[in-house]
Amino acid sequence: MNNTVNYCGKGFTYLLGILLFTSCQTAPQDTASNNATDSAAKELVLPDGFSASVVADSLGALRHLAVNKNGDIYVKLSKLKNGNGILFLSDTDKDGKMDKTMGFTNYPGTGIRIQDNKLYSSSNSGVYRYQLNAQGQVIDTAKAEVLVEGLVDKGRDNAKSIALDDENNLYVAIGSYDETCTDAAGNGLTNCKLLDSVGGIWQFSTNKLNQSYSNSLHYAKGLKNVVGLDWNNVTKSLFVAPHGRGGLKEKFPKLYTQEQEKTLPAETLYELSKGSDAGWPYVYYDPFLHKNIVAPEYGGDGKKSIDNKYLAPVADFPAHLAPNDMLFYTGNMFPEKYKNGAFIVFHGQSQSLNKGYLVAFVPFLNGKPSGPWEIFADNFAGVDFANPKGPYKHRPMGIAQGHDGALYVADDLKGTIFKITYQGDKK
Repeated sequence: MNNTVNYCGKGFTYLLGILLFTSCQTAPQDTASNNATDSAAKELVLPDGFSASVVADSLGALRHLAVNKNGDIYVKLSKLKNGNGILFLSDTDKDGKMDKTMGFTNYPGTGIRIQDNKLYSSSNSGVYRYQLNAQGQVIDTAKAEVLVEGLVDKGRDNAKSIALDDENNLYVAIGSYDETCTDAAGNGLTNCKLLDSVGGIWQFSTNKLNQSYSNSLHYAKGLKNVVGLDWNNVTKSLFVAPHGRGGLKEKFPKLYTQEQEKTLPAETLYELSKGSDAGWPYVYYDPFLHKNIVAPEYGGDGKKSIDNKYLAPVADFPAHLAPNDMLFYTGNMFPEKYKNGAFIVFHGQSQSLNKGYLVAFVPFLNGKPSGPWEIFADNFAGVDFANPKGPYKHRPMGIAQGHDGALYVADDLKGTIFKITYQGDKK
């Protein structure tokens, strides 16, 4: 049985011990980040004591990213750039800019993680793994172990974000390509068959190759489209931030006002366990009533609720903010309030809040949210959402923690990577 896949017909070799790459197409070259300025970083609005810098830009359609022990960055692309789906970035002269880049793999996607000296990467239909050397660099980029294949990909909401626990389990989020699961007349289908293969989280083993749905555990369902998720090492549980549904006013103008269309449903944060069901497509979460409300396709009127049948969120956020990545902060660089709290990257905007394209923070204590969420990094877009003028400049997409405790944020509009550090008094 073939357990590896070759992504480079002409070969793609890492010379062990030397930072030298030979790609399918070009030799190593300086990235456009050599000419990047920190003007965009200076426009970010951060808490006192924090600052940001641009470490790379003009990289393409960036998704999630991972940082190795040496500060090198692996970033996933949603669209191939020069035929490559993963970029490796390195700061060879240690000046704070990623001055060397190389690409490998021929599949686009979203998820990427580093754990136990291995790099995990997802396409829109599977998950692959690469062995790293002692410096955290891929030993052989020409081949990848195929961990998972054959996942549903119909083009819409097809990101396969991934997370890993400490017991050799791999969690894959599979979004639904259908918004509401209805019949031709627009009535909600009970026992929605979509939930058999999309709209949830599937658990796989990191000790097996060539897995498919038949080898997996259907870990959680009722989650329309999860792009942001992370394993919490304090609670030993998986947290997810799914995209909420839309179209309430458009499809049901007699039940919902234009203002409700702006504010419903909430974006949510869930703590999952095996068998969790968050209720999609049957319910949505109303942040004002603080309840799971029956979806109108299933006979709901905007007020009818269902108590205790479906999982309740541990936190909620304004509608349409579109959470696209999250992480629990475990570093020591930031002040104590951030320890073990959750950073969430929002890729959309709230019309009612007139905010968006930001990184939020949820404080945690003893594994539970301990206070209201707050905006941590703002003004990526560079416009006033209440009175927008001109094009948006940046749109945050992915977030990762460096070995030193710094945060890295990937932007998918201009292909920029920001590094956020803290220089203030931790007390």
